[in-house]
Amino acid sequence: MDLLITGVLIGALLLLLAAGVWIGLALIGVAWIGMALFTQRSVGDAMALTIWGSASSWTLTALPLFIWMGEILFRTRLSEDLFRGLAPWLQRLPGRLLHTNILGSTLFAAVSGSSAATCATVGKMTLPELQRRGYPDALSLGTLAGASTLGLLIPPSIIMIVYGVTAEVSIARLFVGGIVPGLLLAALFMGYVIVWSLLHPQAIPPEAERLSLADKLRASRHLLPVLLLIGGVLGTIYTGIATATEAAAVGVVGALLIAAAQRALTWATLRDSLLGAVRMYCMIALILAGAAFLTLAMGYLGLPRHVATWIGSLQLEPWQLVAALALFFIVLGCFLDGISIVVLTMGVLLPTVQAAGLDLIWFGIFVVVMVEMAQITPPVGFNLFVLQGMTGRQVTELARHAAPMFVIMVLAVVLLTAFPELVTWLPQRMAG
Repeated sequence: MDLLITGVLIGALLLLLAAGVWIGLALIGVAWIGMALFTQRSVGDAMALTIWGSASSWTLTALPLFIWMGEILFRTRLSEDLFRGLAPWLQRLPGRLLHTNILGSTLFAAVSGSSAATCATVGKMTLPELQRRGYPDALSLGTLAGASTLGLLIPPSIIMIVYGVTAEVSIARLFVGGIVPGLLLAALFMGYVIVWSLLHPQAIPPEAERLSLADKLRASRHLLPVLLLIGGVLGTIYTGIATATEAAAVGVVGALLIAAAQRALTWATLRDSLLGAVRMYCMIALILAGAAFLTLAMGYLGLPRHVATWIGSLQLEPWQLVAALALFFIVLGCFLDGISIVVLTMGVLLPTVQAAGLDLIWFGIFVVVMVEMAQITPPVGFNLFVLQGMTGRQVTELARHAAPMFVIMVLAVVLLTAFPELVTWLPQRMAG
């Protein structure tokens, strides 16, 4: 019977998606079919209560604010300031200005929340400059594709908010838990560039000019606005002064001040940023509402409990379960975007994860890293699409350039599994 129900639900979902139905509406439709065919519950009442409860969640208020913050900053000259502030310090490092892709993405990720926005914002400045100076395209495109996924891992992160609402865990602790893994991944990307540059020294252009320490410090003033904004958002969360939602409001005010200081705050940019944020949030909110209703329907059908019991009967070690889930997420990432992956799987997987004794904060960061991989895997890799729009290159070529970054992310997952304290230590200190 469970196999029949599962087959009907999966078939209905695939049919609706193939017909071009929005994914949020497709999830609601599948939940309706499941409850109408296989339960005696009142479908209309359950749907109305669940969707209203999902839409009126106070925790979810942080999401539109962080999206708006990123939309405002996208319309400023922040990417130029990041390049001008970072470039002087990187001339002596093997790989030189290639590291601007990684460090620029790391810094912008801390005020964006979106990997696509990070890729577009950082890339619009670094790619033309790196090409003009003669840096190899493969490494320029590959490092940008990989490093821009940090927009999902380094807080504030849209996908972390989605997971936190779905799994009912603290978004503030998720944010703090993503800091060390995000910095670790950035360090691994930089390490790869350093090793590659040492092995291929002829491929890296010579140092443009020698700057004094005073010149470097003067250039660093361009980094001050973004560093203050990062401190305002993450500092208030870590110290407990503000919740994630309140920190999001701080971030919006800071972004407006930066835009005003750069003379980028016009009625047109304010309108465009608001419309962009509303469109993005409405899409995500509809998906979350559909996922909440589908999770309720699956709960009535007993599917999560049966899946958890089946996986428990396999008597897998925690690392074996993590490895199996990693392969599962990699396959899903080839066909679905990150938010869809989270909302479609958490209702079924969370009981299994909890039964295996895995920390839900750690599992949330693990899921985010797996979703990061999905951003650079064809045929549905959103960062690859962004880069294709910016450069005109084929997605397959871009995916080939990003392949080393994918391998590095796999290494990061291995490290996070072997040393879970990389995720859990900072949230525990925060709680203390």
